[in-house]
Amino acid sequence: MLVTNSNLIFSLHDLLRRTTSRHLLGISRDLFHPVRGKMSYNAVETLDSPEFKNVLSPELLTVAEPFLQNGYDVRIVGGAVRDILLGIQPKDVDLGTNATPEKMIHLFKQHNIHFIETGLSHGTITAHVNKQDFEVTTLRTDAETDGRHAKVDFTQNWKLDAERRDLTFNAMSLGLDGSLYDYFGGREDLFNRRVRFVGDPQLRIKEDYLRILRYFRFYGRIALKEDNHDQTTLNAIRQCAEGLKKIAVERIWIEVSKILTGNYTPSILRHMYELNVSQCIGLPTYSKESMQELTRAWREHNIHPLQPETLLCSLVNNAQEAEDLARQWKLSNAEKALGKFVTEHRIPKPHEHVLKPYQDIIVSAPNEKVRSLIKSHVLELLHYQGKHDHAQEINTWCIPVFPITGGHLKKLGVKPGPEFGKILGKLKEIWKESYYTASEADLLEKAKSLKTG
Repeated sequence: MLVTNSNLIFSLHDLLRRTTSRHLLGISRDLFHPVRGKMSYNAVETLDSPEFKNVLSPELLTVAEPFLQNGYDVRIVGGAVRDILLGIQPKDVDLGTNATPEKMIHLFKQHNIHFIETGLSHGTITAHVNKQDFEVTTLRTDAETDGRHAKVDFTQNWKLDAERRDLTFNAMSLGLDGSLYDYFGGREDLFNRRVRFVGDPQLRIKEDYLRILRYFRFYGRIALKEDNHDQTTLNAIRQCAEGLKKIAVERIWIEVSKILTGNYTPSILRHMYELNVSQCIGLPTYSKESMQELTRAWREHNIHPLQPETLLCSLVNNAQEAEDLARQWKLSNAEKALGKFVTEHRIPKPHEHVLKPYQDIIVSAPNEKVRSLIKSHVLELLHYQGKHDHAQEINTWCIPVFPITGGHLKKLGVKPGPEFGKILGKLKEIWKESYYTASEADLLEKAKSLKTG
């Protein structure tokens, strides 16, 4: 049982020192220094950074303790390792272990740890402690792949598990004593800001064609230069691009949305078009004009972040194309509505008062909930147009409420019907033309003349 964080950390570190000391003998820390030494095949460096220490929460240690007490290995894997090395505090922490799924279930039950069988056939169980989730996955090898899914065999070998990862810096693992395990030079690639597949790029891509998009996504996140791709990698992507047609559009959108909001997006998309990637995932047909619009919008995104669906729709010409694209990619209703709105209104509306046309759009909405939604759409639109100061004005603008309702007209004797709607609409136009200053009394007086007229 977990008594205190400090006591458990001490006991875990004591246990880990006994179980990993044989790996540490004779291995110099210099092997992992980017300047002082070349990384060995299976070197270990001990991390002691604040980011690593913060990861060792009581919740994580509660999950890890049953494994270590019973002689199993457990390590931090995946993106958390990458983030810790980059000095970023990870949002989520995934764990790997050499315990089988059945053994994991037994250990969690034995120690009263709540868990969910989230992906049992692939060896993944999610442990839940104090409102925190930890995915714990048994070491695996791919027994069979079809470019979309894999059938796995469980293994005790950490290197074999690392071999099935996509990129070198995603294949590292980190022991709870801070020992970094790196089989493919991931740390060196990470600190050199180099995006490299584990082993043969074609083999890795053919295991899961979505890795093409993951390559571009991580390039936009890790690389320091706009166009510093390895030509062998690009050639492999070109040869494998057709395989993306097998991938579900929902999975594609997850990756593309991150590419659009990452670094070097215009350059990356040009490569994707040149390599037949964009065509195979259903991006709009390439045109110089659409790429110019995307580039312009992406620059505004770097000033104020835009939603990925907004940037996606910069590649289409009109609202109908935006709606069709959203439907094809199975975007959510909210994403679809925003993309369509920004596309429909993206050409600036000339007016002596720049914000007036957009304020009119907001106040024309039928109720408070819709007005609030449209206001958020207008904010996105103004940032998309590069009118960031005007967006700030709209953000602080208190939306006025049209003072006339159908009840007012009924009291004047206006009967429901075509005339009723026309009078109400005309009054609203008068109110908007007054810059929302016309009072209830003014408008009712005007209603009387409209009725008689």
